[in-house]
Amino acid sequence: MDKVKNTPLRIGFQCLNYGFFIVLAFTCIYPFWYLLIYCLSDPVRVNEAPLYFLPRGLSVTSFNQIFQLKGIWSAFLISVLRTVIGTIVTVISCGMLGYLFTQEEMPYRKILYRALVITMYIGGGLIPVYLTMKSYNLLNNFWVYILPSAVSAYNVILIKTFIEQLPKSLEESAMIDGAGYIKIFTHIIIPLSKPVLATVAMFAAVGQWNAWFDNNIYMTKDHLNTLQYLLYQYLNESQRIAAELKNASSLGSITVQQASSLSPKAIRMAITIVASMPIFMVYPFMQRYFVKGITLGAVKQ
Repeated sequence: MDKVKNTPLRIGFQCLNYGFFIVLAFTCIYPFWYLLIYCLSDPVRVNEAPLYFLPRGLSVTSFNQIFQLKGIWSAFLISVLRTVIGTIVTVISCGMLGYLFTQEEMPYRKILYRALVITMYIGGGLIPVYLTMKSYNLLNNFWVYILPSAVSAYNVILIKTFIEQLPKSLEESAMIDGAGYIKIFTHIIIPLSKPVLATVAMFAAVGQWNAWFDNNIYMTKDHLNTLQYLLYQYLNESQRIAAELKNASSLGSITVQQASSLSPKAIRMAITIVASMPIFMVYPFMQRYFVKGITLGAVKQ
């Protein structure tokens, strides 16, 4: 096989191509690096001059304030539990429903499928949904984090589209051998649908981990608070305290250094890092499935 000659034009194009992607990678990575160096900088010195690549001073005050929050570890456990259980329930329910909608002999299949799609565009409204949760005794109940998000129309459509691209002869052969729908789903569909199931799992895990609004609406018991909601509360509280300290320093009650020791901006950035880190740790293990699953249906054969 002949090698491609490295002409000056080709070398120039490669340099531009590599340079473009290096700049693109830098623009994606730098915001997170900036978050890290800002919250690691000394709160008193951080405003002396703009930060670029290295922290000014070294302080873990922002992280210490976060990890010393009352109930932080129980909230972390609740977030982990809702993420793990919610992801498993979502993958199973959406997978089964997506497979069910591929069966042409299913009664009222088109009507039910259209009803599912409508839910993507028309919501039930906050008050009706709240009353529904109350009628099912899901208020102050851990399962209010799991059941309402068990089925996602978008995820069902994603799985249905993927399964429809699988050879129909596999199901027909299994049925001839006496396999039922459950056995076909567990022994044929699931092994062949790992890319799309991993994609749905990633979507569900990110959604569950980042969720805080349902905690705000449906929960009044502190022991069921999630990490995201606790951090949200603390961020608002830190902003209020910082404003009070600033007013106190202007009146001479405390020094400027004391007022600057609590930086809402640094805390906000530390919260972003703490909240994002688990997803960053999980994503590399699911990347190959995620990339393949997210591009399904892009090319039709």
